[in-house]
Amino acid sequence: MTEKLDAMHRWAPVCEAVSRLLSPHAEVVLHDPDTDTILAIWNSFSGRAPGDDSLLSELDEMQDEGTNVFGPYPKSLADGRQLSSVSAVLRDGSGLAEVVLCINFDRTVFNDASRLIAAFAAPVQQQPRELFEHDWIEGIHQFVGDYVRETGTSVERLSRAERRTLLARLDAAGTFGRQRSIPVTARILNMSRSSVYNLLAEVRKDGKERGHAS
Repeated sequence: MTEKLDAMHRWAPVCEAVSRLLSPHAEVVLHDPDTDTILAIWNSFSGRAPGDDSLLSELDEMQDEGTNVFGPYPKSLADGRQLSSVSAVLRDGSGLAEVVLCINFDRTVFNDASRLIAAFAAPVQQQPRELFEHDWIEGIHQFVGDYVRETGTSVERLSRAERRTLLARLDAAGTFGRQRSIPVTARILNMSRSSVYNLLAEVRKDGKERGHAS
């Protein structure tokens, strides 16, 4: 028993270091493979204590020389929490299994994060047409956004001709029949109101001339 206690004290700093690094998500256990009992345990979220049965069916296999690391393998607690576990056989100078180190990692935090990310990644429903039609300011933003994506540029880099085309489309959609539509459009396009009025006047004039010509 003295040899086991010496082994436990020798490996205790390693166990405590791992426990601190992964706290509070990891339980670190040192097992005695000869008696199938727990020698020491850190962050015992399973409720076990030193002296309890190890209940590791693979302890016999772990003592076979040449097999040192097992896992990660799945385990679960009575409350349903899922664990990922690894076990390492720590041998003495003659190659015999001295103690077995097990690290049980509680996957709850990762499973919860995965579900949260999956929820955010779910397809976004199309905005109801009724809301879109009433929120005309958002409608202008949408219109302008679609246009700059179509042209492969940005609002700031739109040429004069492109701004005319955009205003013509907005006008055809009935945007400028609304009160305050000009100042809102000017703000979105980073233009002065007078510039919007002047370009819109040109657009409408050209439209009338083409109408008369036809």
